[in-house]
Amino acid sequence: MKTKIVATLGPASMDKETMRTMVKNGVRIFRFNFSHANAAAFEQPLSWMRELEQEIGLPLTAMGDLCGPKIRIGEVAGSPLEIQNETRVLLGLPETREEATGTGLPLLPLDMPELLKGLKPGMPVSLSDGQLRFTVSRTLREDQLFELTAQNDGLLTSNKGIFFPGKAHALSALTDKDRIDLCQGLKIGMDAFALSFVQTEQDLQDIIEAMEECGNRVPIIAKIERHNAVENLDRILELADGIMVARGDLGLECPLTEVPVIQKKIISACRHAQKPVIVATQMMLSMVKNIVPTRAEASDVANAIMDGTDCVMLSEETAIGAHPVEVIRTISEIAKSTEPHYFTRNRTPFAPRENTQPGKFMAYAACLLAAEYDSKAVVCHTETGITARFLSTRRAPCTLYALTPRKATLKALNFAWGVQPILCDEKVASRRKRARQFINANDRFAAGETLVLMTHTPTPGQPRKFTNQLELYYK
Repeated sequence: MKTKIVATLGPASMDKETMRTMVKNGVRIFRFNFSHANAAAFEQPLSWMRELEQEIGLPLTAMGDLCGPKIRIGEVAGSPLEIQNETRVLLGLPETREEATGTGLPLLPLDMPELLKGLKPGMPVSLSDGQLRFTVSRTLREDQLFELTAQNDGLLTSNKGIFFPGKAHALSALTDKDRIDLCQGLKIGMDAFALSFVQTEQDLQDIIEAMEECGNRVPIIAKIERHNAVENLDRILELADGIMVARGDLGLECPLTEVPVIQKKIISACRHAQKPVIVATQMMLSMVKNIVPTRAEASDVANAIMDGTDCVMLSEETAIGAHPVEVIRTISEIAKSTEPHYFTRNRTPFAPRENTQPGKFMAYAACLLAAEYDSKAVVCHTETGITARFLSTRRAPCTLYALTPRKATLKALNFAWGVQPILCDEKVASRRKRARQFINANDRFAAGETLVLMTHTPTPGQPRKFTNQLELYYK
């Protein structure tokens, strides 16, 4: 299986035996959700994960998911309130409560001035995960107090999440709580972090600087769940190490009918940028209770794989669901069934665009060679992981083995489609010899089989090391 599986740990799965079975069924990345716990609560399951790496002989990646800013209204007088279409309510800062009382309309207090700044009549506002939709109908006090008109019926209660679809704001994605969770998570050994509610490249700069202050820079997965993040995707991709299509909040920020196309566009952009992409949220939500998914969910997972996602992620399904292991088996079987069809539709590796990096063309040539000679695998050596990502984004049907002496690169490559990362021996000085040694000592490759190697051989005057050799190797 080439598609990677990310499983969220929670009460239903946070024990060593369940984690072991998950790994045996295809999980390579465990998600630790800092919205519901802190680093101290994750020390034991992280320790189990490290033990499983040694027992099973596979590198596993721990991804911490930072919760980001929690945007919620405060206490609403008379809650719960029955809201009907055309019902009018007020939205404003807490200090406008006296003025709001004089109107006779209920106030939804929001103690975040930066979110109300720039709000204008006609703009949409949604609450309760999009179940209640409003439009700003009137400004009572600039940037402080507004009248909203309901667009549908529903129940309004206190402390519910609020969204301003399409509106940019100055709220940083990295909160004070996130900074604490980040440092503590790095101390206990998290291999990567997902950053919630990214809007611009500045949010990535903020977390990079915070990591450097904590003394350890690990891969950053930018969660795309804001409309302006979609608009800023190219600049975000320059700094992020990977992208998550977080369809839950993205479906509140953007018209729900546009989310499937946005997903496809993000996946395509990530492939061209050599950055892995995760598709997440409600992939198999019915399996929180049921032993089998709906037909629509099975199709959703398959279509994400056909779109070219690197990873599929499970959230509630494995964290609190009744069947955490069965859902992993099911999504694994869907991937195994879908991938052969992917190759019938895409019969040749993806050719690079013009005027691009030489490494892409070498990876493309390696994949073409592998296809022409029906090679069992492409084996590359990589320090940073970029060579392996070049190969991954060409989408060759054979297995991609990435040898690296760096444990951080090993863990980062678990996000890359089709790549099996291998920790190699630095005692062997030549990268070419390391690759050949791996092949010759490995019973996965039979005598007489053909493999393609991408390695590095030093040349006089070469200013830095980079992949510069392509070889057809017969074992």
